[in-house]
Amino acid sequence: MGKRLLVQRRGRGGSNFRAPSHKRKDKVKHRSTEKDKKVLYGTIKELTHEPGRGAPLARVKFEDGKEQWILVPEGASIGQRVEYGLEASLRLGNTLPLREIPEGTPVFNLEGVPGDGGKFVRSSGTYATILSQSADKTMIRLPSNKTKAFNPACSATIGVVAGGGRTDKPFIKAGNVYHLSKAKSWKWPKVRGVAMNAASHPHGGGSHQHVGGPSTVSRNAPPGQKVGLIAARRAGRKKGKK
Repeated sequence: MGKRLLVQRRGRGGSNFRAPSHKRKDKVKHRSTEKDKKVLYGTIKELTHEPGRGAPLARVKFEDGKEQWILVPEGASIGQRVEYGLEASLRLGNTLPLREIPEGTPVFNLEGVPGDGGKFVRSSGTYATILSQSADKTMIRLPSNKTKAFNPACSATIGVVAGGGRTDKPFIKAGNVYHLSKAKSWKWPKVRGVAMNAASHPHGGGSHQHVGGPSTVSRNAPPGQKVGLIAARRAGRKKGKK
């Protein structure tokens, strides 16, 4: 019997596959405003990098003395004033409910449910665009070009996430990929299944490197078989495309 597959070892857990959360600064989410306050003011005190995250972070000190880490919009600087709440002005870096933001405005760090602190559009250089507003929903075009309806009470920050163009720079050497993978707890380098022995992978073995059968597999397949295109809706090249 061969050794366990990577997906089997990953499913079992362990320090090799656990995200290095001890290196994180803190939870990065929207500050919740008090019900009796229409707007909450804060000042950016520090800009910093967090291991494993492409976008820079800012430490904001609010007027009530509390501090919190937030995602930085492009153009932000130390000493800049930021606002949270219903009556926050429509300026770069301010956070408002979606219903208060006009159509066509770029936003990031959108909440999926009001009060969750932000779940969508948090990668460096990304932004979403507000397409339309109605009484019960706000239509937004995400960076993937998909359109999604959000609750108008969900909060979002105006602007574009800083750190754009990060992925345009080539890695140059394998060592850079190694350090990135270590920061994000990725398993690297990744060996192709067809390059392995038959005892080590379902795609392994044979007189030449080929899968030997359909590479699609059921979502409910056992861990030793769950490799390739998992629960694929389709496979292969689309008709009419070269």
